[in-house]
Amino acid sequence: MTTQSAHAVSAPGKGNLKIVIGAVVAVAVIGAIAFDTKVVKIGSDGDVRQQAFSPESFGAEKFPAIQADVVKRAVPAAELATAIAADKKAAGEKYGVATTTGPVIPVTLTGTFSTRKSNTNEMKIDGLPPETVVRVQTGPAVNGTDLRDATGAIEFGQFTNQIQYQDAGSAINNEMKKTVFGGIDPEQLDGKTATVVGVFKLINPKNWLVTPVKVDVK
Repeated sequence: MTTQSAHAVSAPGKGNLKIVIGAVVAVAVIGAIAFDTKVVKIGSDGDVRQQAFSPESFGAEKFPAIQADVVKRAVPAAELATAIAADKKAAGEKYGVATTTGPVIPVTLTGTFSTRKSNTNEMKIDGLPPETVVRVQTGPAVNGTDLRDATGAIEFGQFTNQIQYQDAGSAINNEMKKTVFGGIDPEQLDGKTATVVGVFKLINPKNWLVTPVKVDVK
């Protein structure tokens, strides 16, 4: 066998060289992936499932603070009606929290429940003009985002998207129903005297749709 022939037999072929290079590259890639991989324990703060938005948890967490704030700032209905009649805009700015569709105002109502219709009970309020209609949302369906917007502390920028923002409002309403109406049957309120603390959006000064945070039936 000549020297040239020996070299031809012992020298690695191009195919073998590609295999070796591929193996080296694969090892390097796997090493880089391992270096960049973070091990997350299930249930830890790093578990993304723990970070998913829960409307129910949000409502349960936020409603007590909303309730306390509304009770603290609530204006007696007669005083508020007088202020609105004198200057609706000034009354909204003084007592309410601004939203894009009108100020949300906290109010205290004392009067007698009457007609129930479409998830609300009307109230005849002491000291209010007879033409002012007051309805209290008593469920089971509670609509709107007045409770969410009542304090000004909950804003759209705190959420990922509009759906979450809407879900937050619904969850607060649901928590209110559990807290306020847990022991009250709205069907049995007609004719009963009560004090209600809640909020309403000032749009029509003669039509108040109040979402309550506290209902004390006498």
